Amino acid sequence: MLEKIKSIKAEVEAFQPKTIEDIENFRIKYLSKKGSISALFDDFKTVPAELKKEIGKELNILKQAALEKINTLKAALEIDEKSEIKVDLTRPGDPQNLGSRHPISIVRSEIISIFTRLGFIVTDGPEIEDDAHNFGMLNFPEDHPARDMQDTFFISPGLNILLRTHTSSVQAHEMSEIKPPIRSLSPGRVYRNEAISARANCFFHQIEGLYVDENVSFADLKQTLDYFAKEMFGESAQIRMRPSYFPFTEPSAEVDVSCTLCGGSGCNVCKGTGWLEILGCGMVDPNVFKSCGIDPEKYTGFAFGMGIERIAMLKYGIRDLRLFFENDLRFLNQFSSDV
Repeated sequence: MLEKIKSIKAEVEAFQPKTIEDIENFRIKYLSKKGSISALFDDFKTVPAELKKEIGKELNILKQAALEKINTLKAALEIDEKSEIKVDLTRPGDPQNLGSRHPISIVRSEIISIFTRLGFIVTDGPEIEDDAHNFGMLNFPEDHPARDMQDTFFISPGLNILLRTHTSSVQAHEMSEIKPPIRSLSPGRVYRNEAISARANCFFHQIEGLYVDENVSFADLKQTLDYFAKEMFGESAQIRMRPSYFPFTEPSAEVDVSCTLCGGSGCNVCKGTGWLEILGCGMVDPNVFKSCGIDPEKYTGFAFGMGIERIAMLKYGIRDLRLFFENDLRFLNQFSSDV
């Protein structure tokens, strides 16, 4: 029986078809119910017990080799037949329905592009944070009322693990791990326990900037933000800075930009003032430097932060924040960008 197996194996290895029909005839001859290899399996019942292991192994190898031969040759012939099909290269192709980028992604990329031209680098950090980096190192004492400004999602209250409420936590990591000078931009998702409405959501996107070096002044901050406003909203855009309060900056300011919808003359979007609030900023508080291991006598710095949704709403005249998250193609298909 071993001789029969070797003989058929040689026939299988030597087989060279010219058509798909030749392969089908080969399959019928060897692997059909009445084929040569199937007949060998029928004869296997009469093989002495001491030879069954050796002969059974050779039979299985033969059957597998025949199947692989059929599959390989069939695939090769099908490719050859397809390659002979004539194609009219002058025929117009089928139109491709390309998608559009999400407005949040478009605005995020534009903001990053503007600040990277000023030398800022993009950094990232965890969305699940500890209390120290989200609050403590940023000058939020445990009993400080400023913690009530941000209604926090605590994952593990006992361990003080939470969803970050701002991307300032990335800056806390940077200042404690990197020696100045630091010039970074931190975009990402943040989470706050707020009711969902046309102007608020329980999660949104922020982008925050940090510049720490020797002799950094408030004038540097204002010049940087003035450049950003003109690049983002056009050369006619103007900014104004109003005194404000943030625990991690001192002095602090809210920044308004002249309304892009009415040109500053007053409309219902800017509530007749001609100005729209776009971000908060200030000089890094010396206490933050101390908690992060930076010498406040040697270094100064500024920080700023803005909501990407807020900028997108101003840029595109969108009045309902919820439109960004509903995945309505009628809304999303209106946006395109080269950035």
